[in-house]
Amino acid sequence: MIEIQVKSFQELSTQELYDILQLRSEVFVVEQNCVYQDIDGKDQKALHVIGIKNNKIVAYTRIFKPGDYFENASIGRVVVAKNQRQFKYGYDIMKASISAIENSYKETFIKISAQAYLKSFYNNLGFKEIGQEYLEDDIPHIAMIKE
Repeated sequence: MIEIQVKSFQELSTQELYDILQLRSEVFVVEQNCVYQDIDGKDQKALHVIGIKNNKIVAYTRIFKPGDYFENASIGRVVVAKNQRQFKYGYDIMKASISAIENSYKETFIKISAQAYLKSFYNNLGFKEIGQEYLEDDIPHIAMIKE
């Protein structure tokens, strides 16, 4: 079981921010062997959805209100530590992110840019593919929406 916290950028402690960036880098840069600029200047506008287990951040997303990233509310940087994936925390952190968008932004229409291999994961959460696959940082992605 993970404890979920939702925080603005200003509410994050220096240690929490460090741990989030470390987890994102561990998965998106090292594990996926993808050289890209993770620190993109958008974290300040986001709400950060943090999954904590044994005082360690093991799952994370960031969410945006309409207009701050996409035209619609969105969820991005969905990540679960490799050694915690067998517990299905991806579903917990995504459900918490969807709820946080509904509660914080009063929105139900959500757009994501999903890694294509995770389509069925997002389908299980109510997202549907729109358009064609595209490359983002040399990884196949697809736009998906939840209404």
